[in-house]
Parts: sequence; structure tokens; C-alpha cells
Amino acid sequence: MDISEIIIAGDTPGIEWRLPVFHFKGRSAAAPKTYVQAALHANELPGTALAHFLLEKLQQAEKSGDILGDITVVPQANPIGTAQSHFGELQGRFDLGSRTNFNRDFPLISLTDRDSLIEDLDRYSATDRLKRQLLHMALGADLMLDLHCDDEALQYAYIDDAFWPEAGDLAAALDMEAIFLSDGESSAFEEAVAYAWKYETGHKKTRLPGRLSVTVELRGTRDVYPDLARKDAEGVFRFLVSRGAVSGDEGAPAPFAGIVAPLDNIEMIRAPEAGAILFHRDIGERVKAGDLLVTILSRPGQENGTIEVRAPQDGLIVTRVSTRLARRRSDLMKIACATPSSATRKPGSLEA
Repeated sequence: MDISEIIIAGDTPGIEWRLPVFHFKGRSAAAPKTYVQAALHANELPGTALAHFLLEKLQQAEKSGDILGDITVVPQANPIGTAQSHFGELQGRFDLGSRTNFNRDFPLISLTDRDSLIEDLDRYSATDRLKRQLLHMALGADLMLDLHCDDEALQYAYIDDAFWPEAGDLAAALDMEAIFLSDGESSAFEEAVAYAWKYETGHKKTRLPGRLSVTVELRGTRDVYPDLARKDAEGVFRFLVSRGAVSGDEGAPAPFAGIVAPLDNIEMIRAPEAGAILFHRDIGERVKAGDLLVTILSRPGQENGTIEVRAPQDGLIVTRVSTRLARRRSDLMKIACATPSSATRKPGSLEA
């Protein structure tokens, strides 16, 4: 295992960021290359815990000569966000300098232009230099796993339909309960990787066999426990064995049995007004159209001071927010459904 550091100079004097990168050299040129990163949203740490235990397993595999394809792991992909604490709260989702989501605004380029990402880096801000170097590393791989989490959530993933149903092996290996099929219309990291592959030859590909770029949502922000992290690391390792990146006796993952929903089939439940949130239903529950999901205490103690929010159609509650105070139109839940939502959805990601 080789450990290197990418040093990113800050935008003010005396500041620099260090990004540790772990690399395993494979012994087969034909085996797929893998890139795994965690905590691009710096306050989402289940992936960092997974990476810790995955690195342990990979070191054991290396000693046994079982690493077939090159594997790169970045356990904490965003040192800039990790340092952003505001009034005691880690602010790891948005760059406080540019007010941009750390998982947006990745360059959308063809794979043939990969090396241009790291040319003339001094022209760019520290955050953009970080993004360009992460994307450059990922585009050297065939399999890319970007590890995130939600507020309160089941285990699920965003997967471009160019990789489905082949990616069912990852979903099964990680015991996911839902897959959101994305449309490749945003500048998020996993979609920027897929974009480069799709336009590798200048003509858009609709299928990308042998490749995978995915955002894995490892439950919720507080689900950072050793038993869960070890289980998830074993799942990723099992996936790598099944794809031929590592040799081993791991059994093939069972067929994925969870719900598969295009983004148009996700009901984004939002607060009609501001107020305290009273949840009536939890993640993992299946609901019917008209079921009471949430009561908003918009004017506590006053007549007509509560608002009921009901399910627009049948579905599975995949996520809900961890806060208990809603602003007007803030997100409350995501429900995966069998049919499209009647609400209008802009192309791209479900959230900012």
C-alpha cells in the first residue's frame, strides 16, 4: 500500500490542505481499476468509517497477493470542508467561501480531456483545485464509488441508468433497500465521471458496460458505528471480488430485491409552512396515498395552527430530515414510488 498526499495551497497566506491518498497496485492489467472516496460532504462520515475498515481488508488482500486491479481510496476527500466549523457546527456540505455545494460544479469534460483537469491549477481557487484533482483520479478508474449519507435514511444509491441493471451487484452486496435511477443531468461528482465516460469518443454512449459511477448513501449522518462500518466494508469488498478487482472466495451477491425508482418517481415531501415538525411515519415504512406523514406546528396553541402533510401516493419512505424545525418549502421526506410524481421536477439532482 502506497500512501501519498495531495497538497492544496489555500487562497490566503499561510494556509494549505493535505489530502491523503491510499493506493494499491494490482497485478493484472486486465482487471478493473477502482476509485473509492468518502466525505466529499465533509460532515457525512459513515463513508470514512467504511473506508477505514475497507483499507484493513485491502491490506490483508495485498499480503495474500489478491489485489488484481489498481485500487485508490480517499477516506476524507474534503479537507477544506472538514475545517469549516461555524458556531460549533461542522459546515461540510457548502463551501463557505463560494456558497457552492462541494458536490456540484465538477467540470463536465470528455475522458480524452482528463489531463486538462490538472493543467495550470494555480488559475483556480482551492476548492476548484480540490475538485479537479479528485475528478482526475476518479477518471483513471473503471469503478467509482462516492460514499455519502443522508439525514435519516435507509441504505440507498443514486445510479445513472447507463449502469443499470448491472449495478445490482453493488446494491445487493451493500444490502441496499432502494435505488434511485438518475438522469445524468447535474454536475455532481458521480455524474461528472459518467459524463466523461459517455462522451469519451465525442458521441454519447447510453450503456457503459464494465464501468460504474455511483453515489452511495450510507444511511444517516449519525449512523457511524463500528459494526455498520465493518458490514459495509465487507459489502464493498464482496463487490470488488464479484467485479474481478480482487480475488477471493466471497460468494456472488444475491439478486437485488429492493425498490428501483427513477428520479421522476421520487415524491419530495416539503413543508407548506414553517413550524415544528411532528413525524408520524419513519424511514423504512410503506405508506398509502392519503396517509398522514407529518404535522407542522405552524402556530402552536392557536386555532387552526397545525397543518397536516399526507402521502400523495403509495411508496417507501427512504429518507427524512433530522431537524425538527421546517422552513417554508424545506424538504421533509423522500418517498420512492412505483409511478411518477405529479409534481414538476427540474432535471438533475433532487436537492441543492
